[in-house]
Order: sequence, then C-alpha cells, then structure tokens
Amino acid sequence: MELDPLILSRLQFAFVVCFHAIFPVFTIGLASYIALLNGLFFANGNPAWERLAVFWTKVFAVVFGMGVVSGIVMSFQFGTNWSNFAQATANFLGPVLSYEVVTAFFLEAGFLGVLLFGRGKVPQGVHLFAAIMVAVGTFISSFWILAANSWMQTPAGVELIDGAFHVTSWSEALFNPSFGYRFVHMGMASFLTGGFVVAAVSAWYLLRGRDVAANKKALSMCLWLLLVLAPAQAVVGDFHGLNTLEHQPTKVAAMEGNWETQSHVPLLLFAIPDKEAQRNLVEIGIPSLASLVLTHSADGVVPGLKDVPVAEQPVVGLVFWSFRVMVALGLAMIAVALTGLVLRRGGRVYQNARYLKVLVAMGVTPFIAVLAGWIVTEAGRSPWLVYGLMTQAEALTPSLTGGMALFTLVGYVAVYGVVFWSGIYYLLRVIRQGMLPKDQEVVVDDIERAKRPLSATHIPFDDDAGHPVRS
Repeated sequence: MELDPLILSRLQFAFVVCFHAIFPVFTIGLASYIALLNGLFFANGNPAWERLAVFWTKVFAVVFGMGVVSGIVMSFQFGTNWSNFAQATANFLGPVLSYEVVTAFFLEAGFLGVLLFGRGKVPQGVHLFAAIMVAVGTFISSFWILAANSWMQTPAGVELIDGAFHVTSWSEALFNPSFGYRFVHMGMASFLTGGFVVAAVSAWYLLRGRDVAANKKALSMCLWLLLVLAPAQAVVGDFHGLNTLEHQPTKVAAMEGNWETQSHVPLLLFAIPDKEAQRNLVEIGIPSLASLVLTHSADGVVPGLKDVPVAEQPVVGLVFWSFRVMVALGLAMIAVALTGLVLRRGGRVYQNARYLKVLVAMGVTPFIAVLAGWIVTEAGRSPWLVYGLMTQAEALTPSLTGGMALFTLVGYVAVYGVVFWSGIYYLLRVIRQGMLPKDQEVVVDDIERAKRPLSATHIPFDDDAGHPVRS
C-alpha cells in the first residue's frame, strides 16, 4: 500500500494545530482575568483578589508553557512538509510571523517573569503593569496569527508572479476581508473559554466548601461575563457567516449540507452528506430557515456544492457536523449563562449543587467548540491552502515521501501525548492544592529568609526565660 504524503501531511498539521489551539485560546482570556484580579487588589487591597490572582497565575504558567512547547514546531512544518507554500508566501508570511515573535512573544516572555516571580519583590504597581503587559501581548500575538490565517482564507493585497506572492498593499493584506470578523470571533471565544474554565473550577471548590468567599467572587464575575459574551458570540458568528458566504460560498454550502443553489433552503438538524453521490442520504430540517439565517430572507438564495467541481469540494460530512457541534455547544453556553442569572436571586447560584455540577461539566465545552470551529475553518477551504490561488497539493514539498510524513506524524503524536498528560497532571495538582489557607500564605521574601541558616544574631528568644526557642 502506497502512503500518500499529502494526506499524511494534512493529518500531521491538523493534529499539531488542534493540539496547540486549545492553549492560546485559554491563556488569552486567562491573562486578562489575571490582570483584572491584580487591578482589583491594587485598587482596594482585598486579599481575596490577590489569592485568586496567585492561584490562576500558577495555572496560566503551566498552560502557557504547554502552548509554547506545542506551537514552536508549527513553523518548522512549513519547511519540512510545505516548502512550496513557504517559498511562495515568504514575502508576506515571513515578516508577519517575525513580527509576532518580536512584538508579542518577547513581550509576553519578558513580563511573564515579573508576573511569576516579582510578587513581593517589585512594587505592586510594577507587578500590575507586568500582568497588563502579558495580557496585551497575548492579543498582539493573536493579531498577527489571525492576520496570517485570515489572509490564507481571503487573500488580498498581493500579486502572484511566477509562483510567488508579492505584497502590493500591506494594509489590504493584513486587514483582509475576513480578518476583523475572525479576530473578534476568536477574541470572544478566548474570553468564553477562560470564563467557563474559571467558573468550572470555582464551582468545583464551592461543591467541596473550599475557600468559599473567594470562589463566590470568582464565580460571580465569570457568570456576568458569560451572560454578556455567550449571546454576543452568536451575533458575531452570524456576521462572520455572512462574510464567509460572500468570500467562501463553497464552505458555507458544506456547513449547510446544501448541494443545489436554491432559495428556501432548510436548516438541517440532521443529515448524512454523501460527496460521492452528491446528495444527502438522509436529512431532517426546518424549512427555509437556512435561507433566513444566511441571507436574512426566507426566499434568499444559498449557494450549492455542485457550483464547483467535485475536486474543489471539501470533506462535506466533516465540515457539516463540526459546524453543528460548535453551534450546539454555543447554545448550551447561552442556556447555562441565562440559568445562572435566574439562580442569582437569593444566592441560589452558589448553593444549587446541580447547577454547580453542570458548570464543572461545562468547563471542557469551550475547547471542543473551538476545535470544531477550527475544523470548519480549515477543512472548509479544502483543497485550497491559499483560497482560490494555491491548492494543498501545489504547496506540498516535492521530495516528501509518505514514509517520511508518517514517521514525523507518529513522532508528534507520541511526544505531544507525553506533553499533554504531563501538563494535565501538573494542572490537576495545582487545582487540587487550591489556594493556600490564609494562615499559610507568606510572601516570597519570608520563604527565602526561612531557607537561610540562622546566625547567632538572628536566633529568636523566648520572652519569659530568655532562652533560644528550639523546634
């Protein structure tokens, strides 16, 4: 059996991207939350805010490290598996990825050291500034990465000359037609992810009666955030869908499982798309609703998959069902947020064990929704790598063999498996430990002083007898 290097390379990059994506989408939201906690402590001195900030900074450090380890090899694959793509897009992607490192990663890494190790050693205002800079750095990083990815989805500001892309307008290339929608959509997804994770952990502590006062504050903040962002994300997603309909109609057709260009297209709740037969084997839907959602008119025309050759159609079933998973989880998030609002009356939201258990279970759903969304985004543009201009087959490294691609794929799966379980192990340890009891909390200087050997001038004496205290 001959191994296909294109399929294996696509699987490898998909695996690495999906593994890596879950970490930045969490750290972006969490970094802003940590900055807010430090700001609240700086403003009113309530120790609950500081204890929450210290705890979530530990979580952030572990997740940030996992994100760096898992993401650093992504750019290497451009050279090993997709060298034609790397060479063709070097004039645009080379500077963009370099700017991401210089303006964002260095900023995050530098101030992260102050955030992690500077508490009690630098002025409180400086420590707060470091927290803010880390949060700002995460958004700068996402700006450059999403600009690059959006350009691949809706290329603009370039000319393709002799197989190479030449930038004609940096502003048009960076702020391409889909960038704004993707940036806002991903930013809100990051805050939703951070909010649901913090809510899940806080609910877990409340179920066990641990650090109730601080975790009530954390849960209350998150529920207010989710109440605003969960419905807002649906609105942003609608605008994003309209933009996709304009620039990538085939992707929308796959999302809706629609084969013929027609009006009064039903919104399919269930279907079994068959690309070979060019139809749905089974479908259950709501009449005209897809036309209404996509065109804001019940008789609006929705493009069909048959408008393009079969070779230019994506894997319809994968895109179709990934989109429904994302939407279903989004609706569940809205329902949970609204339920929290109802339960706020009389403080029931902190005492309702059933609701707290639901919150714990919801902690993983944002990650699944993000992965489903990435699958729709990336698989939906197949077979294009640069939409309409360069296919995945054209971008592949010419000398790459199936055996080479399989070897590296297996290696990545093995190494990332170790990274993932090691990170999860330490995260669970941090969560189980929780926030230290107040009588055990000491500043870093006290810990360092306790490690030093006692000299004769520093031996503590008993007030009554005047003898050294012996432990």
